[in-house]
Amino acid sequence: MWSVLLFGLAGLLAGGVVSFRKQGLPNWTWISFGVLAAAALVAAYLFTFSA
Repeated sequence: MWSVLLFGLAGLLAGGVVSFRKQGLPNWTWISFGVLAAAALVAAYLFTFSA
């Protein structure tokens, strides 16, 4: 169950990366969202194998 929620969170964060880049916001905003999206994907991947 947690892995599904984390995959969804990663999708939302990745959408934020695309949106922030198109809006021309500072680089640190979309880079930080990208790092958080990658962390959520890794956590979801680890949760799928821990169950």
